[in-house]
Amino acid sequence: MGKRDEWIAKYADDLKTKCNMTPDMDLLTKVTIGCGPSIYNKDAQTVAGSQESELETVKNNFLMKKLGLPDGPELMEAVDKVIEIYGKSERNKYRAVVYYMLCKHFGKESVYG
Repeated sequence: MGKRDEWIAKYADDLKTKCNMTPDMDLLTKVTIGCGPSIYNKDAQTVAGSQESELETVKNNFLMKKLGLPDGPELMEAVDKVIEIYGKSERNKYRAVVYYMLCKHFGKESVYG
């Protein structure tokens, strides 16, 4: 098993145990690949759920640029909801897991089709 496969398995475990979701492994794999080399960088692989600037980056770079969603209050509401589901006290909120949940939330799986 390669490094990326190990990370995908870790993300799937987080979705099952911390977020109470059954992951769509095909979509999770595509979202992980879409994160590029950031999944191997200790700082870049996680989302700081308590930093407004980090959450704005998720909104601007992922929701608006990648998923093509128009700006609006519902974007930050969705980010906050996903952080809440993952667990505010959870120290490592993996970017690929957050992006996966946001993709599912907005029904934008086709972006990774």
